[in-house]
Amino acid sequence: MKMAASAVLKHLRRRSTELSVSPPGLAASFESPSLASSQRRRAYAGGSRNGAGNRGGARSSSIPSSEPSLSPPAPHCRPRKDGFLAWYLGSLEARPLVTKCVTSSLIYAAADLTSQMITLPPSSSLDLIRTLRMTAYGLVILGPSQHTWFNTVSRVLPKRDMVTTMKKIFMGQAIYGPCITTVFFSYNAGLQGETFGDIVGRLRRDLLPTMRNGILFWPICDFFTFKFIPVHLQPLANSSCAYVWSIYLTYMASLKKASSD
Repeated sequence: MKMAASAVLKHLRRRSTELSVSPPGLAASFESPSLASSQRRRAYAGGSRNGAGNRGGARSSSIPSSEPSLSPPAPHCRPRKDGFLAWYLGSLEARPLVTKCVTSSLIYAAADLTSQMITLPPSSSLDLIRTLRMTAYGLVILGPSQHTWFNTVSRVLPKRDMVTTMKKIFMGQAIYGPCITTVFFSYNAGLQGETFGDIVGRLRRDLLPTMRNGILFWPICDFFTFKFIPVHLQPLANSSCAYVWSIYLTYMASLKKASSD
């Protein structure tokens, strides 16, 4: 009996020693259930944030993982912009003046070719020199003037209400329209070899009827342009309307010179 009691006492002393040196994890198991579950939730949340979860579960969730994520990267939310329209808008933003000049030249070239196809007899051929003159006019004169005019009008009258739009239309008919039409007739007459007197006679004959006919066309185009189109696209809208108008203008410019008498 004494030996049995001595063995029991030795066993109890050994167990008490093991419990006193047990790791913190063992002591944590005797804590309250609410505290243990709270710690488990924090550990799980930390592991999910740091991506430290391991298939075996052996790695501690508090240590950030250095392994690369196996999930594919999230796709960019930026919309794709492809095609001619995106390229043209990018060119307008990067090189506004050059883009507007090239656009005007192409539109005037197409308008002149259309005008010749409509008015020339079947036996006649296209006048490519005339088309080249119109192309140069759009590139050198009309493009820069449109760029300057629309930017200036937007600075002077920045609003888009009805009263401001009507003011812009009036300025176009009273200032820009007569000036650019005069330059157009003078430019074409000069390149065709007409003298100063011939140019003056042409302006007296053709300028006023052209402006009068323009009143029936341009206010509608200008209203749409100034009211709804952004400033950087207004020259494009104006040139698009000018395609129809240029057919008429190139026809007028191709008429025989007026008498200087």
